[in-house]
Amino acid sequence: MMDQGERELIGVARIARPRGVHGEVIADLLTDFPDRFAPGQQVYLQLFGGEVEIATLGSIRFHQGRAILHLEGVDRIEDAERLRSAIVSVTREELVPLPADTYYDFDLVGCRVETKTGESIGTVRRVDHYGASPLLVIDGRPAGRPAELLVPFVAQICPEVDLSARRIVVDPPEGLFE
Repeated sequence: MMDQGERELIGVARIARPRGVHGEVIADLLTDFPDRFAPGQQVYLQLFGGEVEIATLGSIRFHQGRAILHLEGVDRIEDAERLRSAIVSVTREELVPLPADTYYDFDLVGCRVETKTGESIGTVRRVDHYGASPLLVIDGRPAGRPAELLVPFVAQICPEVDLSARRIVVDPPEGLFE
């Protein structure tokens, strides 16, 4: 067991349920890089209730878009049941490096959004993926705008992203915020 505050953990899968009677679990992937998993890899399990444990992947295979994991020392269905809803995590340092001008969604959440002229728009609450480009879901109600704004996260509309300053500059086309 470890204190969750010791390091930043990033979820890469969520354990849905046990599979079979020999301790395997089915996990929904939260990563675009499923090849990041390998036998012998240490991961962090964020259990229901906030407890964090270190585990070692014994094996992994994929079936119908989900991961089937066997964690070393988890050999019975009762052991696996305890892991239901746990988040399989890695540290920030273990993340797959992204190409330039590409961002992890969780890095955008919490960024303040403003126009090129410095007008505050709000704060990114989440990033949705429904179509051709991601949508920034922005909380805020400046200047009588709706409480929630959707902004396409494309270079033409979001020309500047400064993660160190937690700021995204937008150049909205006419009518976007109406």
